[in-house]
Amino acid sequence: MNLRIQLDTTNIDWNVVVDILQKAGMANRTAEIHQRAFNNSHTVVFVFDADNLVGFGRAISDGEYQAAIYDVAVLPSYQGKGIGKTIVRTIVGNIPNCSFILYAAPGKEKFYEKEGFKKMKTGMALFVDAEKMKDKGFIE
Repeated sequence: MNLRIQLDTTNIDWNVVVDILQKAGMANRTAEIHQRAFNNSHTVVFVFDADNLVGFGRAISDGEYQAAIYDVAVLPSYQGKGIGKTIVRTIVGNIPNCSFILYAAPGKEKFYEKEGFKKMKTGMALFVDAEKMKDKGFIE
């Protein structure tokens, strides 16, 4: 592997972002929506193997004390190679004074626990499509 990290949205093929998210079993929105979401984020991380996008993640933040991590995804064929860990550590390292929250895909909690994240006792959510999120195992 010849990995390269990119910390901006320059020359990203947003259709590939959609494809990776779908293959990872995550969000299913249009390329345009993902482009706007990443462009409006405080921190973005894209990982390439040579010229091929293989993973990414982003954080929204005030840049001072609070941040939320979203859309951490790695192509299934690249999972288990430390790419997700690199994405999360890069995000955290770029906003060093912040506390972070996130919601992990059901079954992926252990990955984040290895990076020091703890389960919250008082986490609450208000989703646009609550029934869908309940069916996916995110809420009760």
